[in-house]
Amino acid sequence: MECKVLKKEKDVIVFSIDKTNPAMVNTIRRYAMNYVPTLAIEEVEFTENNSALFDEMLAHRLGLIPLKTDLKSYKEIANCKCKNKGCAQCKLVLTLKAKGPCTVYSGDMVSKDPKCKPAFDKIPIVKLLKDQEVKMNLTAVLGTGGEHAKFSPCLMYYWGFPSLKTTKDSNTSEVVVKSNGMIVKKGSDLEIKDVVVWNEALEEMCEKNNVEVLHSDEKFICTLESWGQLELKEILTEAIKVFDTKLEEFVKLVKKLK
Repeated sequence: MECKVLKKEKDVIVFSIDKTNPAMVNTIRRYAMNYVPTLAIEEVEFTENNSALFDEMLAHRLGLIPLKTDLKSYKEIANCKCKNKGCAQCKLVLTLKAKGPCTVYSGDMVSKDPKCKPAFDKIPIVKLLKDQEVKMNLTAVLGTGGEHAKFSPCLMYYWGFPSLKTTKDSNTSEVVVKSNGMIVKKGSDLEIKDVVVWNEALEEMCEKNNVEVLHSDEKFICTLESWGQLELKEILTEAIKVFDTKLEEFVKLVKKLK
């Protein structure tokens, strides 16, 4: 298997994986989205709420706010030494207090652990009018996207590496013009200039002009977008670690069957 970074930004990375198959790439995608643990608010204790939103609506909004996660400092409740009693190693405590008139943002949440706080400060939670007030204590725990979408650290998708096949009926000139420089002529053939920006609109345009788009079954383009809880590298690293652990468990099970 060969990997190569094609484009990297703060919260998005595009990379290629060669000499593999769809099953393996899809496994990496699933483990990145559903098995990498992150912190998210699980419990909300209201002491004051006379805003326009019910407690349940506020709790739902708060649960979906991505929190910076330190995987070295926190453990999942099921694996913690406190045996589900709740301690500083498995639960993060935050508070939120605000009085109107104002808009309450995620940045108004105060965390007892400065390393684990909202990933973005300007996520609106509720708008308070004059004399309206909210006071609450929040508890965040580690979980995975397989349990609830609020714990998912990223979005990851992939497609087979594209290439173009022309025939005598292909309108190559039209394809080059309409692609705005994304497709160029190489002799009598067409070539994709930058696969990172390849999309369905370009693919549809090619097909309308009798240019066949072929997708490789051995080389893939992957896009990973973080929601802010973890760094891109950490998401992929943790996904592979969990995958290795699952494989070891499977090997042990097979040995028992023998």
